[in-house]
Amino acid sequence: MARRRWKEEWKTWGDVFDSFTENNLVKLAGREYFDELLSPISIGKEANIFSASLHGERRIIKIYRLSTCDFNRMYDYLKFDPRFPAINKSHRKVIFSWARREFRNLMKAREAGVRVPTPFHCFYNILIIEYIGDDKPAPRLKDYYPADPGKFLKEIIKQMRLLHKAGLVHGDLSAYNILNFNERPVIIDMSQSTTLENTFAKEYLDRDIKNVCSFFKKLGVKCDEEKIKKKITG
Repeated sequence: MARRRWKEEWKTWGDVFDSFTENNLVKLAGREYFDELLSPISIGKEANIFSASLHGERRIIKIYRLSTCDFNRMYDYLKFDPRFPAINKSHRKVIFSWARREFRNLMKAREAGVRVPTPFHCFYNILIIEYIGDDKPAPRLKDYYPADPGKFLKEIIKQMRLLHKAGLVHGDLSAYNILNFNERPVIIDMSQSTTLENTFAKEYLDRDIKNVCSFFKKLGVKCDEEKIKKKITG
């Protein structure tokens, strides 16, 4: 009965679940990783993001789409990550590895004290992570500018330094994947993050710094990319 009710509710959000994912959501609910999907936060080509609840506590469910993901791009990133030496170009295996990679990155970052959502579980293409926000999800930095941009930038640099000490580089950091929650940054979307042993790690770090600086320069904050890099890596 519960399974039928969930499926009827999911239909109201459009054709966003394939049968494989739908069945696995039911399994996860049965294992008490969540008890109800509440509402869609983002329905995209690569991932669907929903708020959910477990015993009244909100969570986030991130689902990588199996049919429309750019798995070629995912594979190109994964093949240079030393943690995935045996990755092959199987469509689903690449997407499952991509989700598992984000889970591992979040776990490692969280253990190092980086302000990221706590990861709870990864099951194939489904991630269950901490909900960041109050009544509404915390906004992305691009949509909600900080009251004190200079102070906020310093906090971001601190988080990047902690991440670097943990042996990781985000790889896609920008105002699109930094949340502004109570005037403090929370870093999200870590599927592209990789270890410092990756051949392209330095290039990714330079790009992260450039993206962050470009945003804050528009807010009137002076940014010296080389000085920021020294603070992160020193």
